[in-house]
Amino acid sequence: QVQVVESGGGAVQAGGSLRLSCAGSGYTNNINRVGWFRQAPGKEREGLAATIRFGGDTYYSDSVKGRFTISQDNGKDTVYLQMNSLNPEDTAMYYCAAGGGVGPTLSQYGYKYWGQGTQVTVSS
Repeated sequence: QVQVVESGGGAVQAGGSLRLSCAGSGYTNNINRVGWFRQAPGKEREGLAATIRFGGDTYYSDSVKGRFTISQDNGKDTVYLQMNSLNPEDTAMYYCAAGGGVGPTLSQYGYKYWGQGTQVTVSS
């Protein structure tokens, strides 16, 4: 079994930055991809960024490309999401997800293990 735990959310003003962390534990040997998602009230879950472990391939949604950066520290089984130039539309619950498979994907169906989420609130 694999567990993923997000941290780093909080409240920030527009234009500010946050760095989210996703720590994996358990049997992570079968984990090949890690993704970040978000869901705002009344909206569908949105894939933001994904990466392949040990390979470095990354993929971003158009809504965050150029503002968000996904990175990893494989020695710590941790994946980060650096978020810059935040705006109120970025307010949501942010989730980390992990799974097997080939290649990065922003589809939630490509991930088996999900964290509980961390709230990000951006005020104007």
